[in-house]
Amino acid sequence: MDWKDYFKGKRVTLMGLGLLGRGVGDARFLAEQGVELVVTDLKSEEDLADSLAQLKQFSNITFRLGGHSLEDFKDRDLIIKAAGVPLDSPFIAEAKKNGVPVRMSADLFMEFSGVASVGITGTRGKSTTTHLIAHILKEAGKSVLLGGNVQGVSTLALLPQVQADSAAVLELDSWQCQGLGEAKISPHVAVFTTFMPDHMNYYKNDMAAYFADKANIFLFQKPEDVLILGEQVMPDAKKYGFKDQILARTVIARTQDIPAEWRLKIPGEHNRYDAALAAAAVRALGVEENVIQKAIESFDGVPGRLQFLREIKGVKIYNDTTATVPEATIAALYALGDESKKNIVLIMGGADKGLEMKGLLAEIPKYCKKVLLLAGTGTERVKSELPGSPIYGTMAEAVGFAIEGAEDGDIVLMSPAFASFGMFKNEYDRGDQFNKAAEKVT
Repeated sequence: MDWKDYFKGKRVTLMGLGLLGRGVGDARFLAEQGVELVVTDLKSEEDLADSLAQLKQFSNITFRLGGHSLEDFKDRDLIIKAAGVPLDSPFIAEAKKNGVPVRMSADLFMEFSGVASVGITGTRGKSTTTHLIAHILKEAGKSVLLGGNVQGVSTLALLPQVQADSAAVLELDSWQCQGLGEAKISPHVAVFTTFMPDHMNYYKNDMAAYFADKANIFLFQKPEDVLILGEQVMPDAKKYGFKDQILARTVIARTQDIPAEWRLKIPGEHNRYDAALAAAAVRALGVEENVIQKAIESFDGVPGRLQFLREIKGVKIYNDTTATVPEATIAALYALGDESKKNIVLIMGGADKGLEMKGLLAEIPKYCKKVLLLAGTGTERVKSELPGSPIYGTMAEAVGFAIEGAEDGDIVLMSPAFASFGMFKNEYDRGDQFNKAAEKVT
């Protein structure tokens, strides 16, 4: 069925509007198709003011804010849920009890687009790998649709842009992969970058459940489809019972697959690992090796992912706001640090996700001359392990004191290792505040 026919006249509930733009894009797309739309969110009208302002022209949207109502999950044709809404939600249960399909933006797009899809998941590295794949395909002259877990992009709203030769490149978090499982859909080329503890507050410390959601990226692939598995993931694929599903058709990507003479702009071994994953994915789509090398070497990176901002008085400043797990901050220290100099002034801390911090706490003294902490529940848990590290209630204060304490040759690195909630709306807001503070320093 054509997607226009599918949505025409439907009664749809969109569960989760949010502040990142994806929900707004979904709502706008659905309203433009003439659906009778209910948008419901736990946040208040005041919290969602910016998002609501972008939808005020649509008379076919009813808003239910500050909580959900069971009535919006029955007598409907479709529920579209946002990432992070648990499948055991009583509202999702109400929909299923009443026979109402529950879907997500990404899997609906994959069903109706009819084009080659590349899906990328993993605990770390998925954003860089996703954007690098899109960059390579564009350099190869392909028409690329970039979506999934991308700030400000509604994947559903990409449907009108689909052309016969398009390739969809979709970053997929564990919840979007959960949606693939519900829809029994997997991308034509699946890329699984890394697997390590994250979102354990959601998964109740059950790594097997976390892996099972991620595994939906390949479980419904057809025999002609391709799975690219990062070397780091293989032991976990076997450990959590997916050995039989992956070994027959899997390409294993390793850091050493990227030749030493290839000069990447993005620093760190972890980025060469991401490049190996991206190269394997585009090879599966027929991109030639010389194009792959040229594109990888010209890639500037992704904002907020070990992003170089500026240098002032010999001090280099990096924004790594998407480092929301300790392993990501460790990778940043390895990429930028020098044990012989201890030249990093690290800004870290934030909201707790219940992750093990011992590894990071052991590495910090090797590379960091000073640590400044951002207030939050996670910071409270580790502050006793970082004596002499002041806690700041604003990003501007932290950045100001970080640069004041840095010398020629030092690096100011904001790589939090924790979630952003509390001081910030989200990790993008945290990164934006860091950028603004860094720009003001003279």
